[in-house]
Amino acid sequence: MTDFATLLRPDRGEAARLLHLVDATLLPEWLKAHAGPRRQLVEAARFEGKAGQFLLIPGGTAGEWEALVGVAKLSALTPWCLAHAAERLPEGSYRLAGDMVPGNAALGWLLAQHRFTSYKSKPEQPAGPRILLSAEPARVDEMVRLADATALVRDLVDTPAGDLGPAEIERAVRDWAKGSGVDVEVTKGDALEQGYPMIHAVGAAALPARAPRLIEARWGDPSHPRLAIVGKGVVFDTGGLNLKPGAGMRLMKKDMGGAAHALALARLIVAERWPVRLHLLIPAVENAVAGGAFRPGDILTSRQGLKVEIDNTDAEGRLILADALTRAGEEGAETLVDFATLTGAARIALGPDLPATFSNDDALAADLIAAGSDVADPLWRLPLWDGYDDMLKSDLADLSNSADSPFAGTITAALFLRRFVREGTAWAHLDTFAWRPAPRPGRPKGGEALGLRAVHAALSRRFRRS
Repeated sequence: MTDFATLLRPDRGEAARLLHLVDATLLPEWLKAHAGPRRQLVEAARFEGKAGQFLLIPGGTAGEWEALVGVAKLSALTPWCLAHAAERLPEGSYRLAGDMVPGNAALGWLLAQHRFTSYKSKPEQPAGPRILLSAEPARVDEMVRLADATALVRDLVDTPAGDLGPAEIERAVRDWAKGSGVDVEVTKGDALEQGYPMIHAVGAAALPARAPRLIEARWGDPSHPRLAIVGKGVVFDTGGLNLKPGAGMRLMKKDMGGAAHALALARLIVAERWPVRLHLLIPAVENAVAGGAFRPGDILTSRQGLKVEIDNTDAEGRLILADALTRAGEEGAETLVDFATLTGAARIALGPDLPATFSNDDALAADLIAAGSDVADPLWRLPLWDGYDDMLKSDLADLSNSADSPFAGTITAALFLRRFVREGTAWAHLDTFAWRPAPRPGRPKGGEALGLRAVHAALSRRFRRS
């Protein structure tokens, strides 16, 4: 893991090169104030102040140099507006010119210097560290924590499924818990089959080598408000007996992206010492194909007691989440958030960047959407439309795990989950992609945290109010 704390430091006046941030509107004013060789160089290079543009320019003294960095809007810096420069600048220390502060833009500066190279036999040698000196010392630790959390999600999702099974997810939780005052409990084997039958059924075909399990972590004062975070941990999804085609299976190492988001958020909460009683739940399974696989037409009894007819074994994520959501309710969760790479329908509707967001609580939903806008980690709310509940009807059981219609697949999946949320609990469900199909500055192709910072910001405001 990249040591982000070495790349962002409070500005104590040490020597550093200046970064001049401009946008297309204000560039003429900047040029007017910097006549001479600087202006001539900028004009010769046809630098226009557009986002992503970057130019080394002479410094204020002989032999020195600085950099001109184009941003979309100088009055509203995004988390990614410095990422392009951070990827290309020479090694050294930098500060923003004038009285500008990096704010959330420090996040992109940090993540632009993170690489996942565990499987490169000859990894490309990275440039030396580019250090940003911040005039906001109080925010340095916050930005470093967010970068660490984002990088954790990316690295876990990028790790091949052959090296990241249920046991490895458990190890990641236990490694974090050591020395953090976090208690970890893992249920597997007969206890899982008896207590969490749908988690067991989905993971049964991967026994014994990659045994399914429910991983729980608890932290905080039991007298504080109870917050539960649930993450879908399907380490690889073949689709089960409803086998996915090859193209659909190629990226299914990322089907544990919900678990990665949940773990990253839990780490942030504990590091920031929120006044909550935290309950992290990760059902970790592999949806494999073998003689022990659950079948279309099977009827499973959930932990809650509802009987679920299996229409499609590739709709397995909602099954394991259902047992975990039930467990969260048993412990009295007042606020409950789950992350899951749940439906392809969400991606068809909203594309890769926008997690489909559902909630049974309008205030919680509004908080999430507003926070997503504030931190440039956007969410999009979809409705829990009661009229589609009939699509989950079963002739033989209490409900089916998959709708009998090709329509509204994202909504019906959320409606299925809602059946397992305890009444009175403020609940939000994020159907996130956890993947970036094309690179952008500071955001390489591969695993990605989508919705993590939005939920962190919204819940932080809710639970850490003075």
